[in-house]
Amino acid sequence: MMNLTRRSAAQLLAGSAVTGLALAACSDGSNNETAAPVSSADAEKALNTETQLTYWTWVPDIDKEVALFQEKYPKIKVKVENVGQGLAHYQKVRTALKSKEGAPDVVQIEYQYIPSFTVTDSLLDLAPLGATDLAGDYVGWVWEQVSHDDAVWAIPQDTGPMGNLYRSDILERAGITTPPETWDDYATAAATVRSATGSYISNFPTNDPAQIVGLLWQAGVKPFGYDGGQGVTIAVNSPDAKKVLAYWQDLIQRDLVSVDADFNDAFYQGLNSGKYAGWLTAAWAPVFLQGTVEKTKGLWRAAPLPQWSAGQNASGNWGGSSNAVLATTGNRIAAYELAKWINNDDASTLMLAQEQSLFPASTAVLEDTTFTGQAVDFFGGQQVNKLFSDISNTVDTDFQWLPFTDYAYSQFNDIVGKAIGAKGDLSVALDSWQAALEKYAKDQGFSLNG
Repeated sequence: MMNLTRRSAAQLLAGSAVTGLALAACSDGSNNETAAPVSSADAEKALNTETQLTYWTWVPDIDKEVALFQEKYPKIKVKVENVGQGLAHYQKVRTALKSKEGAPDVVQIEYQYIPSFTVTDSLLDLAPLGATDLAGDYVGWVWEQVSHDDAVWAIPQDTGPMGNLYRSDILERAGITTPPETWDDYATAAATVRSATGSYISNFPTNDPAQIVGLLWQAGVKPFGYDGGQGVTIAVNSPDAKKVLAYWQDLIQRDLVSVDADFNDAFYQGLNSGKYAGWLTAAWAPVFLQGTVEKTKGLWRAAPLPQWSAGQNASGNWGGSSNAVLATTGNRIAAYELAKWINNDDASTLMLAQEQSLFPASTAVLEDTTFTGQAVDFFGGQQVNKLFSDISNTVDTDFQWLPFTDYAYSQFNDIVGKAIGAKGDLSVALDSWQAALEKYAKDQGFSLNG
């Protein structure tokens, strides 16, 4: 694995800070009409026609993968642009769509925000272009993130299956020689670590709904749903969701986990200093740690998340993104072929994993021993990629998002995040979050299902 700076790691995490983008359920006036299947002759003609494509992405140095595409198809010229990350990126995409000027052909979109673009008919259905044939090339749950019914809205690029990164030295000082296998074990270990070492076993952030939604995902909770039309399901205060948050409320109120905002200097210092004995995080985090807490090299280990019942083997996902083709493109075949090449070609996908350190969605890379067989000194020689590749197969396939996840996340921070920081009643906070999302959905013209 390569080391990442904090800046480049933040780029990989780009959309976790997207907030407050109010979205009406209306069309952007795209040309996303039902299209006949594209023949191989059509594709060959398009790829041998002088064409200029624009690709908006925040992935560092992705020009290298684009260069492979252009070597194969020299008639296609690709202009790669980074227009920002998170809020800036999505704002500029929506502005370009609304103005009908300057929109790219291919755009990077995180999985949780795909519905916010399909609801406005802003993405090209890639199924008529042959995308359904790619389904078997990706982990099953990932493909479910980019497809709905017979439509395919994007090509998966990277993912964030969740695991437990922990400081073996701190746990060993507390007499714990193996990572907790269940959440009950984890709570017991949290008390032992706090008493014996003064460290918190982990941090439960006030400002990171993506991490906490990933933990809900692992528990089998279905907080969101979207039927692809005007119907949404909102169940953030379901009994199962409240069970998960009650578990964390108990640890918070017993001062066994910290409640710090994450991805700031204080958080990085906590990782460096041993304030946190672990981090419940995603497959991109091992590389992030190597570039952020270098002085702790050799002290970290990785394990699956603790399970709610002994013998279970389940995880959730935190992060990852896809490449979609905007419906406004005038070069749909070439644009699709670019998105496909970047994220499906063997050389390109392996390069994304090894040089940009994106955790792969491609099963070919997840099974490639040049990727999985790397022994990582930072983790005591552990084959961390192999661990997370195995974890990726345990993520529940049945997980959906709202067409206004950005708003849902902003409200999480304003309501649930504040309750976490105040060490308050998280059940009440979930009820308030539910009410806020239901009101917003109705105000935007959505109907509530279930």
